[in-house]
Amino acid sequence: MRRRSIESTAIASVGYDPAMAILEIEFTSGDVYEFFAVPPSVHDGLLAAESPGRFFQSRIRERYPDRQKR
Repeated sequence: MRRRSIESTAIASVGYDPAMAILEIEFTSGDVYEFFAVPPSVHDGLLAAESPGRFFQSRIRERYPDRQKR
């Protein structure tokens, strides 16, 4: 999955696999998480958000199953 850099103080890059509905987020801390069963509209919303960090907090965090990649 290729990640795309975005302008955010919290998020460094975002990747999405539409076939598997997996959203991958690399935070500016260096941590990378995968979020599962994420619809394409949420991925698109994150990329279009004025504040990707706030969008993540309100629309993704604790709403989708996740795991940290090592």
